Amino acid sequence: MRDLGVGFRYLLKGQRWVARHGKQYGFGLLPGLITLVLYAAALVALALWGEDLVAWATPFADDWSSPWAGLFRGFLTAVLFALGLLLSVLTFTAVTLLVGQPFYENLSEKVDRDVSPDGTAPESGLPLWRELWISGRDSLRIVVRALLWGVLLFALGFVPVVGQTVVPAIGLLVTGFFLTEELTAVALQRRGVELRDRLRLLRARRTLVWGFGTPLGLAFLVPFVAVFLMPGAVAGATLMARDLLGEETAGDGAEEPRGKGVTS
Repeated sequence: MRDLGVGFRYLLKGQRWVARHGKQYGFGLLPGLITLVLYAAALVALALWGEDLVAWATPFADDWSSPWAGLFRGFLTAVLFALGLLLSVLTFTAVTLLVGQPFYENLSEKVDRDVSPDGTAPESGLPLWRELWISGRDSLRIVVRALLWGVLLFALGFVPVVGQTVVPAIGLLVTGFFLTEELTAVALQRRGVELRDRLRLLRARRTLVWGFGTPLGLAFLVPFVAVFLMPGAVAGATLMARDLLGEETAGDGAEEPRGKGVTS
């Protein structure tokens, strides 16, 4: 269980790193702001026209007596908006990383150089278009997995007692896992680690992943917070990726135990 604390400290280390590198932090905010505007517009549209969409999708309720039609459609509208909000949380990181691939790639490289004993950072050697293709392809695969989990957990949320206690806790762990996968992918893809191998690395250190991703997922539930935490989350995920691969880390990252020495 010690990995839980180690994962959380990587999250804090990332935030401290960007705090010391203000220029990198400023550039890292731009993709999150762009994505936030897009998501906010989609959620506002859903709030404004969700009721009309539900009415169009449920013509069979037109002849229901009052107040049953209104209650039924009102419930479905609330469910639709809640599902949209849940999916926004699950997919925000993937979309932000895709939008900001060049920004976060550059930030992750600088973190690697800063903490590497020899001052170097791994490079993929691939052209930008190829990196974007790989990132987009892998992000889509992760988003599909996250959406399936999101729909399943949302449906289970209607189960009495369990849906109000166990399901939210599982949802936070699932969200934390997928957030961490997307964030560590920035550094791991640069090292040529394929999606299947990334998932294997993360599953082998689940408590480390949850220690990093679950608090971040909770923070992302607060409006606007995700935008300001994203640069530091990428920096912290880069430090954690070095741990997962057993790479030597100097400076601030060296005070954490290496992957071999930490067990979950």
